[in-house]
Amino acid sequence: MSTASDRPDAGQPEAGRRTRVMIADDHALVREGLRKVLELDPTIELAGEAATASEVLWHLQRLDVDLVLLDLLMPGCTDVDLIERIVKAHPKLPVLVLTMHADPHIARRALEAGAGGYLTKDISTELLIEAVHQVAAGRSYVDPTLSAALIRPQAGVPQPLDQLSARERQVLVALVQGRALVDIAADMNVAPNTVSTYKSRLMEKLGQNSLSDLVRYSIKLGLTG
Repeated sequence: MSTASDRPDAGQPEAGRRTRVMIADDHALVREGLRKVLELDPTIELAGEAATASEVLWHLQRLDVDLVLLDLLMPGCTDVDLIERIVKAHPKLPVLVLTMHADPHIARRALEAGAGGYLTKDISTELLIEAVHQVAAGRSYVDPTLSAALIRPQAGVPQPLDQLSARERQVLVALVQGRALVDIAADMNVAPNTVSTYKSRLMEKLGQNSLSDLVRYSIKLGLTG
């Protein structure tokens, strides 16, 4: 079952008003589906939508938002890095992750970075709406299929992606998404040669010899969306 606990620093919607949710996902079809799901609950209101990390941060400076419904693989930022940036800039704003990742280790990283909840995209409509209300109210909510695994200790178990720096993870995510090095460099505001260096380092750390091997390996780890 889900896990729930109070988070005293969380921002909560004012009594009597609808919960304003911002949807952050780089796939337009997913955003459309989520919008229709949230519209089923009259106590939830759509505050805005974002397709990239920079759009998320830009909108949060300008919109009245009670909760961010966030995909992990947003262009322009790593999963955990974006969560940390949101939490740092808006410490009372709850973040609910909605992703394809069903890996307990990735879920743990997201929660440790400051997310208030973690769901996989195969969750039911009812549980999604429940999670939105729980996290917006300052409580934690974890996908029921992951709760037990998150409780189990993993001391001493090496995790491949832990070897990577935040920048290397950002490059890895972009490469898996099929982004060109020049586009990744523009997103990161660095030279293409710098991105090539990050790519070489992460491939060495993960023991992969080609881009195709790296993509297959990343998919195996669950780094697909």
